[in-house]
Amino acid sequence: MTAITINIPNSDVSFFKKMIKKMGWTYTMAGEESQVTKPHLYDPETGEYLNDKTMKAIEEAHEDMKHGRLKSYDSVDAMFKDLGINV
Repeated sequence: MTAITINIPNSDVSFFKKMIKKMGWTYTMAGEESQVTKPHLYDPETGEYLNDKTMKAIEEAHEDMKHGRLKSYDSVDAMFKDLGINV
């Protein structure tokens, strides 16, 4: 990771804080504790980063998979077979 020091006019600080958070980056302001944000996934189709609610849902799904509460299938046929659905 690379650190960059920049000076921003006081009137623009809130704008830059929002932009830095949206990009999933971190920042430290003189006199404040480090503001650490989790990286967000980028959606190339929309050109946007996923919001916190979506990121939380993805993290929960990963936890569920890790603990066997969510299954993954190689095909729809395999899923139907596991669920007892005859096609």
